[in-house]
Amino acid sequence: MFQKRKLIMDEEDIRRCINRIAHQVVEHNKGIEGLVIIGIKRRGIPFAHRLASSLKRIEGIDVPVGSLDITPYRDDSKRYEGSPLGSEIPFALENKKVLLVDEVLFTGRTVRAAMDAIIDFGRPSAIQLAVLVDRGHRELPIRADFVGKNIPTSRRERVEVLWKELDNREGVYIVEEEER
Repeated sequence: MFQKRKLIMDEEDIRRCINRIAHQVVEHNKGIEGLVIIGIKRRGIPFAHRLASSLKRIEGIDVPVGSLDITPYRDDSKRYEGSPLGSEIPFALENKKVLLVDEVLFTGRTVRAAMDAIIDFGRPSAIQLAVLVDRGHRELPIRADFVGKNIPTSRRERVEVLWKELDNREGVYIVEEEER
């Protein structure tokens, strides 16, 4: 088996998508008052911080950013009791608008787990979802409120998002496993 890799978005495309999403968030919420951002560990966190920076450039206000470990809430692993230990949410969620952020939306199971985890931290007034890439193939009735790019894929393909903060390079790729 070898991998065939195709660049879909470069660093500049990603920057433009994040800025566009930030403007959409401001417009949709009529500002950013009461907004907090929570990135799903691991690859949603760089996106969450960049989105917060873009919102600050637009509105001049710092938006609190947290990180969420959904591991104990996944439906494909052993169940755990209590709140996720790997999460860092240093602010109250009560009556806040939570902007949940992840790099790729696929089946919807990660988002479902994230919403369960968020509710264990408090009761926000709303949960909105921003994703850099929506690749389709939903198994649950979940859709993103803000999407950087829709990329139709087959089930044998995967979308790989590389961030400078984690990978020392940046881009969105479609990776396909091919047999030799």
